Amino acid sequence: MFSQSYIIYIIISVLCFVPAIVLHEVAHGFAAHKLGDPTAKSQGRLSLNPLKHIDPFGTVLMPLLLMAMGGPVFGYAKPVPYNPMYFKNLRKGEAIVGLAGPAANLLMALASAFIAWILYPYAPGLVGSNEVFQYFYLMFLPMFTLINLYLMFFNLIPIPPLDGSSIIALFLNDKQLHSYYRIQQYALPVFMIVIILVPYLFNVNPIGMYLDATAGNLANFCFPFKIY
Repeated sequence: MFSQSYIIYIIISVLCFVPAIVLHEVAHGFAAHKLGDPTAKSQGRLSLNPLKHIDPFGTVLMPLLLMAMGGPVFGYAKPVPYNPMYFKNLRKGEAIVGLAGPAANLLMALASAFIAWILYPYAPGLVGSNEVFQYFYLMFLPMFTLINLYLMFFNLIPIPPLDGSSIIALFLNDKQLHSYYRIQQYALPVFMIVIILVPYLFNVNPIGMYLDATAGNLANFCFPFKIY
């Protein structure tokens, strides 16, 4: 059977992962809404209710697979729908909406690190005397920071359908942009299969190495103690 510490680890992982992906998607929808697109709001996707955003593969199966493989745990929620035709400046709107999600993750990571710094002078005494504080300070805050930074840097990869690819729209003409939208429709399943199969087949994990170098190092830089 699972040990108590492992069960606590799973619970804290879920408590970190769910708000990170939910607020990531809500940020996309909120940015689109501010740019004049009512799609996300009309479909109830500006809600903070996690059930509105769960994707069976990206939110449940993929993180479990990555956890079992021992790699960085990340995933995605059901993408928030938006219609770029509502934007006054289509290309600029695409970039703003695309980068809103990673920006939300960065803010959450920095907020978590800030709390760690505020509590740092009191941590030595509280960690030894309060088990709840110990789990919060030594497990929840570092994990919440890491997961948000994983999501941010992962989504900043400039490959469709990831958020970083939204910058590509700034450099495309109308014909190329139409083709770009067509590619986006089919890119997600292919991309997800590749990032899971490549580490399994070739025993090398380029995404994991990239996230270690970016998210891992930034998390350690932001925190008052080494967390990764």
